[in-house]
Amino acid sequence: MNTPSTKETRSHYLDNLKVALTVLVIAHHAMIPFVDGAGWPFSPSNPDESLPYMWHFLNTNAAFFMGLFFMISGYFVPKSFDRQGFGKFIFKKTLRLFVPFAVISAVISVATGTPESGHTWFLGTLFLFCLVYSIIRLVCKKSYDNPKPLSLIFVIVFAVIMSAGSLILRKIYNQDDWIYLWVYKFEPVHYLQYIMMFAFGVMAGRGEWFNKMSGTTGCTSLVIGLLLCIGNYLRGDNAWSGFIYQWFGAYESLLCVFLCTGLIWLFRKAGNWSGRFWKWCAEQSFGAYIFHLFVLLIVENILDPIWLGTAGKYLSVLILATAGSFVISWLLRLIPGVKKVL
Repeated sequence: MNTPSTKETRSHYLDNLKVALTVLVIAHHAMIPFVDGAGWPFSPSNPDESLPYMWHFLNTNAAFFMGLFFMISGYFVPKSFDRQGFGKFIFKKTLRLFVPFAVISAVISVATGTPESGHTWFLGTLFLFCLVYSIIRLVCKKSYDNPKPLSLIFVIVFAVIMSAGSLILRKIYNQDDWIYLWVYKFEPVHYLQYIMMFAFGVMAGRGEWFNKMSGTTGCTSLVIGLLLCIGNYLRGDNAWSGFIYQWFGAYESLLCVFLCTGLIWLFRKAGNWSGRFWKWCAEQSFGAYIFHLFVLLIVENILDPIWLGTAGKYLSVLILATAGSFVISWLLRLIPGVKKVL
């Protein structure tokens, strides 16, 4: 979710991809009450407002979208550290990641009466990853560029390694099992994915892999990733679903690595647009992610007594919450000094 601090290093396609991912996160969380609502602080008062089949949407999203956030974030880390050095790098990450993590965690913890970081676990985890990276750089002193382009073989090997690790983790933990260390929490079955996708991003940033990715690597990855998404949507009460369930650690790892790599290539080729509106969206996307939970709950409660049809209710919540989150981010960023955090 971090953005490069200079216009010279800004990649419009990555900004646009982050905007799309932010909207997808809001769409994901907006869908939860209409599926089963487990762990979500709102449930529709009308039991007919249900979209049970859309568990496929939630399950597919969870397989890749936060991994892609970590991948993009990691991409900018090496050059940021090169430019800023250890002290300034940590100071900026503290402002950008740890401060909103701490503030939002405090608000949610007071509201719920229990230590909880909610969706800002991502900020705490990303801060931790950046801290570990900076310590490694401080100890190793030197950092080397990787001139070799990203190859399809690397993507395959990387996905296979992640698959093996994920299969082991899922023998021990279930999905949606969270481990709490006071307000900081993490989900073990996905933690390996987040570490590896952040590392992928770091390597990509050091070697300019995203900008130099070949059409063969990017297009092939995208096709494989989309086919795996379709396969996940075809799950039901059938043998195919049982097969995926048994090997889901490997399945979602393959989906994550190939789809994330393919989406980077797709947006570089077809999503590298710019303009005042898209620049505005990119500037607000980080704040929109931070505040969308609160906006969603407000919109959900306001619209709850109004009958719009199930699909109409979901789309109304999604549109209003998305617009509201981006606008609130924009308004807060007008306050002097807030842009250093948001």
